Amino acid sequence: MHVFFVGAGPGDPNLITVKGQNLLREADLIVYAGSLVNPALLELAKKDAAIYNSATMTLDEVIEVMSAAAFENKCVVRLHTGDPSIYGAIQEQMDELKKKDIDYTVIPGVSSFLATAAALRQEYTLPGVSQTVIITRLEGRTPVPEKEALARLAQHNATMCIFLSVHMIEEVMAELQKGGYGPDTPAAVVKKASWPDQEIIRGTISTIAASVGAAGIGKTAMIVVGNCLASSYELSRLYAADFSHMYRDAK
Repeated sequence: MHVFFVGAGPGDPNLITVKGQNLLREADLIVYAGSLVNPALLELAKKDAAIYNSATMTLDEVIEVMSAAAFENKCVVRLHTGDPSIYGAIQEQMDELKKKDIDYTVIPGVSSFLATAAALRQEYTLPGVSQTVIITRLEGRTPVPEKEALARLAQHNATMCIFLSVHMIEEVMAELQKGGYGPDTPAAVVKKASWPDQEIIRGTISTIAASVGAAGIGKTAMIVVGNCLASSYELSRLYAADFSHMYRDAK
């Protein structure tokens, strides 16, 4: 009895891992996050595979469907967008399977915040600029611990990748400025990173909200804020001629 939680990647069907792709081909049952997973991935499924869209299901219904198939020793794939460890709500599913003595394996995927960096052609951790990436969201219907309020996190002036918040982008930018980011801090929004209809908007904390509003972007987008998006940074010491390490002597 086994269930495989598979990260589908950010959208491009070629960005799923080889292991995840192979499992999709073998699966007898697939339960996928229909609102976000690219349906092109389902074309990998066997003709007789049972396929469920979890967007219309409750937790109990998802567990019931997966458990029934697992008890029949069928290959069960729970397909999540991006990497399921980030805003994937998989912990509650794994815990319910554990109660039923059903084993499970998690197959990691490419997160949308990484696909966003690729779309922006950007390194988040530039020397002398930022060596920290904060992954977070603005409080909405799902609460955020008080210590993790956006304004508090903004005090670090690190690179920030903000999920699930583009529909509240004016409030996001206000909280970031409240926390210490200057109004001229670079910002970017990437809608549907890696999808054919990917869209990129660049600006600053003081201008990006208006641009995003004018573009009509209200969902399925990542907000990135930080000075890594500017052009000035130090070169890495890793490849510096005067820097030695276990593989190379300084020149």
